[in-house]
Amino acid sequence: MCGIVGFVDKNIADKKPVIEAMMDTIKHRGPNSSGELIDGSTALGFRRLSIIDIQSGMQPIYNEDRSKAIIFNGEIYNYQDVRKDLLKAGHVFSTDTDTEVLLHGFEEWGIVDLLKKIRGMFAFVIYDLETGDITGARDFFGIKPLYYYNRQGTFIFGSEIKSFLKHPNFKKELNKAALKPYLTFQYSALNETFFKNVFRIPEGHYFTYKNGKLSIKKYWDMEFKENHLSFEDTVKKIDDSLRDSVKEHAISDVPVGSLLSSGVDSSYVTAILKPEHTYSIDFDTSTYEEGSAAKDLADQLGLKNTRGIVTKDEAIKAMPLIQYYMDEPDSNPSCVPLYFLTKLASKDVTVILSGEGADELFAGYANYGYHSHSKAIRVFAEDLKKLPRGARYKLAHGLKKMPNFPGRLHLYESTAKAEEFFIGQAKIFTEKEAADLVKPDFEKSRSVKDIVMRSYSKVADYDDEVKKMQYLDLHQFMSNDILLKADRMSMANSMELRVPFLDKEVAKVASGIPTKYLLNSKDSKYALRVAAERALPEEWAKREKLGFPVPIRDWIRTEDVYHQFHELFSEDYVNEFFDQDAILDMLDGFYKGDNDDRRKIWTVYTFLIWYKVFFINDGKKPEVEPEVK
Repeated sequence: MCGIVGFVDKNIADKKPVIEAMMDTIKHRGPNSSGELIDGSTALGFRRLSIIDIQSGMQPIYNEDRSKAIIFNGEIYNYQDVRKDLLKAGHVFSTDTDTEVLLHGFEEWGIVDLLKKIRGMFAFVIYDLETGDITGARDFFGIKPLYYYNRQGTFIFGSEIKSFLKHPNFKKELNKAALKPYLTFQYSALNETFFKNVFRIPEGHYFTYKNGKLSIKKYWDMEFKENHLSFEDTVKKIDDSLRDSVKEHAISDVPVGSLLSSGVDSSYVTAILKPEHTYSIDFDTSTYEEGSAAKDLADQLGLKNTRGIVTKDEAIKAMPLIQYYMDEPDSNPSCVPLYFLTKLASKDVTVILSGEGADELFAGYANYGYHSHSKAIRVFAEDLKKLPRGARYKLAHGLKKMPNFPGRLHLYESTAKAEEFFIGQAKIFTEKEAADLVKPDFEKSRSVKDIVMRSYSKVADYDDEVKKMQYLDLHQFMSNDILLKADRMSMANSMELRVPFLDKEVAKVASGIPTKYLLNSKDSKYALRVAAERALPEEWAKREKLGFPVPIRDWIRTEDVYHQFHELFSEDYVNEFFDQDAILDMLDGFYKGDNDDRRKIWTVYTFLIWYKVFFINDGKKPEVEPEVK
């Protein structure tokens, strides 16, 4: 795992100090070594966290005649098989790395056919020293980040936006259009980031930069097509594909561990991997102890479990550092435990496996249609889903207008168009609440509907509303929140976090599973849970999903944290963004017990902390380095 940076700029005479300053900014992504290439108007930089071929895997890596060079962040899990094909084709290798496989594969097959052959997580850039052309790609799901800035003759790219701040021709400016959608989604929801003119290379896309022109094209997307297998065959395919993926994801020349919560996803991965080390985290004020349950499973599996405890003071103190590493504001509270969890694991291992992606691929979220605790309502809802599409939609419109009754929401969302009610896994402020809270300069932005329709428009012909919701979450919540924080919080602690569920072979299996096998009156993620019983005790395979339980309610209602928030919300700069009286009233009301707006307060707080780090303090890294006990 590494970090990459680079730029093309004819107006910088001495590129070496610039590229080295950019590399230094992301040293946490690769503390072991660094490398650079400067050629004409182009500079490439690389920071290495040594995982594969530790002795000779330094980047940039060149082809045989040194006409092309590559910098690469990620892991290609089937690189050894691809390497055999390239050796047969006559390519000569100077290392045993997956990086060099990408470079020779690009030479042999071109970018599109190379991307069809590989299996892994990646962001890479290949530079042609003869033509000056640059070609790069980001992995299928967006596990590894890649950003770019292309303005007024300056083209910058890299793993983290903070490195761009070191480029003299990068103009740092707040993207005002990003704030209002963020308040609804809890993360940066636009293609353009919170930094004006900085964009993401989308997941499943590659780019070319040639003669000063940038072109971005899609090479892969998730397509849900029912495979008509029996339930038993489906369960076997799930188990077989995940076991194969875990085996591939465990390839490493350094120690590998796993994150272990009380949920089925990380437990299933851990039970297959059986690593020497597993890690869990708890908070000293939490009413639910995730770590205790995880330790019980580790004991049953005969594995060592290390459990960390995070205090309220440590968590709040770490927030500026967490937002610094995140690059953009993200108010998902689970950023906090994930930061401390990877910090804990980094004491023993360099590579860690985790369970991200299972809920999106295998329909694990409650709001896909598992709201009701009444089995009778769930059974009835399953019958309603069998109605023709037109009849379902008509029934949903009727349910929406009816007075509330137990199970109404469940029945409505089981029959309505996904586009009418579902915007993804996070909905903090409504669009109107967000518009009322921000100052006029920040009201102009894409609507929530426009944002979600980017994904919904691509699956408009789907008859299955759950598949539409899964597709939306894969391209929005997972790529812009779940995977972003997984990358950033692990890399903050120089850790490589791998996600075996987000493997294209596992995805191929998941894409063919009918919703009735995944979401039914028995459970969410049902087929996956049954598959997990082949590796886990039955009670573990059926455990309810909890996520990372973070006690932000308890924290904000303590006197010292409340006063910290109140002081922050009262600062002069806050008035530039928000109705200051409104956010202070919301905070005061929560502290007194008059409302339960903790997520809204946390979302405003997170943005203000992030803005202070990157704009008031000019992107300087906070000095606090909290420890986990």
